[in-house]
Amino acid sequence: MKLVQFCKECVAELKKVVWPTRDDVVSSVKVVIVSTIIMAVLLGFVDALFMAGVNLVF
Repeated sequence: MKLVQFCKECVAELKKVVWPTRDDVVSSVKVVIVSTIIMAVLLGFVDALFMAGVNLVF
């Protein structure tokens, strides 16, 4: 009986959720993709600098 009550409460809570619009989701995905690309480029640059420094030492 507790499982049925739990499921009913879950459904009731999910009805209260304000889901994002499609435009909000697309906008957020764009921000994540651009941020990821920028971070990858920056980390690649730092890695290249470190590798150049290590090659100069050894």
